[in-house]
Amino acid sequence: MNQRIVVGISGASGAAIGVRIVELLAERGAEVHLVITPAAERTLREEIAPDAQTKVEALAHRVHNHADIGASIASGSFPTAGMIVAPCSMRTLAAIAQSLADNLLARAADVHLKERRPLVLIARETPLHLGHLRQMTAATEMGAIIMPPAPAFYLRPASVADIIDQMARRAIDLLRTFPPAATPWTG
Repeated sequence: MNQRIVVGISGASGAAIGVRIVELLAERGAEVHLVITPAAERTLREEIAPDAQTKVEALAHRVHNHADIGASIASGSFPTAGMIVAPCSMRTLAAIAQSLADNLLARAADVHLKERRPLVLIARETPLHLGHLRQMTAATEMGAIIMPPAPAFYLRPASVADIIDQMARRAIDLLRTFPPAATPWTG
């Protein structure tokens, strides 16, 4: 059986990371359930290309409307191997940290926390103020993994694409579902 993974793309800079995660999961044969927020739709257009949303949706097994809080991924009875939100806006992070399941992305994340399934949040904002840090702490205390999109400079990336690829692979590795794919530090 294919691994079922939920991917959320919210409206923060760094949409290319979410797209690369979906690409890598599709390459591995995962059953990708995708949720894209309205703000992410704009970010995909502005940061990648006008047709970026259509292309990433074509790679997913199922695309869920962000407003459909009755979708399959909104229930703990729908088994998954984990969820990644990439990028995770501070609004989305706050909704997750405060259990405000007012849209499908936040609801699916809430389900992953209550079911004790892996939830990786690629929190995208800089610099951070105390409110951001408190939301990150609250989400971490509930079991989420906060992964700021910090490049692995020890790999001496030659391009932005190299940086995005390594971050996407590292996020997938944090689910512990597939063999590790990120380039490790070798000392």
